[in-house]
Amino acid sequence: MNNRDRRRRQAMDALIDELAIEEMTRAHPAVALAPVAIVIASYKERDNIGAVLESMPKQLCDLDASVVVVIDGEDDGTAAIVRDAGRVAVVCPVNRGQGAALRLGYRIAREHGATYIVTADADGQTDPADLEVVLQPVVDGEADFVNGSRRLGKTLSHGFVRNAGVLLFSKTVSLLTKTRVTDTANPIRAFRADRTAGLVLEEPQYQASELLIGAIMGGARYAERPVTMRPRASGRSKKGGDLSYGFSYGRVFFSTWLRELRRQQAVQGD
Repeated sequence: MNNRDRRRRQAMDALIDELAIEEMTRAHPAVALAPVAIVIASYKERDNIGAVLESMPKQLCDLDASVVVVIDGEDDGTAAIVRDAGRVAVVCPVNRGQGAALRLGYRIAREHGATYIVTADADGQTDPADLEVVLQPVVDGEADFVNGSRRLGKTLSHGFVRNAGVLLFSKTVSLLTKTRVTDTANPIRAFRADRTAGLVLEEPQYQASELLIGAIMGGARYAERPVTMRPRASGRSKKGGDLSYGFSYGRVFFSTWLRELRRQQAVQGD
């Protein structure tokens, strides 16, 4: 992508974000989040979101927790379910991808009072009990960025290609960043809300590796904790088949590493 196209996309993203925030403000006047914001990106998850919200804890690490669900365009009734449950729904006017939705969720969390962010999936794949496990090292000041790891814990999904991809990318990022990483694409991750303001987050969809590599190469103290990866409660993944997902994920993976490497070299050159 050339600079002109990048600027155009950034301007469009900024407009979409502002429209979503305006709609959120009308629906939730004077939003004040708890110290912990559980940020969830959702796209056509009406059939799953109710059970997911019921399972979300009201407290994590002895701190009150709020839930922010960012609906990534084409609202299928998810927003009404979220708001009826007393949680915050943010409705984007167009579909962009999970990365853009989570990026907006991080912004809302840090601008509306949250000190910590922990992420979860809208499809029931994350075990709510694992959220505290991943957040605790951040609250205790032992780490800046903590990733859940199905390889340290367990996965109940037996897709060979997807599980092989987890292993391959984990080995690769460990080599490139000189940091032991066992799961690059786990949906549960935790960090201080203010740290997201300093990260370059440009990817609209496959953002897990961008966030992870950006944080590690930006100097964050990294840690992992074992979690359980469950099958989707219902429906199918919106990210495509395993091979196409792996190709797209790999593209973002290596482009992020090259970008961050150039940033490091530029800083060292100064």
